[in-house]
Amino acid sequence: MSKQLNFAQQMDEVLKTLGPQRPKLLLHACCGPCSSAVLEKLCRYFEITVLYYNPNTWPAEEYYRRGEELKKFVAQAHPLGVTVIEDHYDPQEFYSLRMRRAAQYAKEHGFDWFTTTLSISPHKDAAHINQIGQELEAEFGIRHLPSDFKKQNGYLRSLQLSEEYGLYRQDYCGCEFSAKARG
Repeated sequence: MSKQLNFAQQMDEVLKTLGPQRPKLLLHACCGPCSSAVLEKLCRYFEITVLYYNPNTWPAEEYYRRGEELKKFVAQAHPLGVTVIEDHYDPQEFYSLRMRRAAQYAKEHGFDWFTTTLSISPHKDAAHINQIGQELEAEFGIRHLPSDFKKQNGYLRSLQLSEEYGLYRQDYCGCEFSAKARG
């Protein structure tokens, strides 16, 4: 049996190597609640631009609501120092990888690093997410920050911050299939 990699520990090791000049990090985000604890953890280390890109969200009203909540949280909690960029909404791109888009955007816009909030979900496989990140790092030449944001009470902290800031917290992942499965 192979040893499970500790991505939270790997991230902490990377963070220790960063100097006082904060490098630019593109953070892919799916919504405000998932971004909350991630931004709280990373803001002191990076100059962050959040790329809101979530073409699997259905219906369109849900997509736009999540984007507005993300912008609301950033404006309230991080008014100086975090920028939110909303990419295009095209549900036909559902089967493409959101992380690929983040790596591509990071490359095109001169970022030093990229990562995603996806690993904060207890339903997402951090090993798979980080494997994709490493593959995209090699493909695009942009460093991927390894992460497992649900560790160290990250998911719990996102719940607390969502309540503290009054963020709308959805009861499904966002895609059409999970919306229909919930009832």
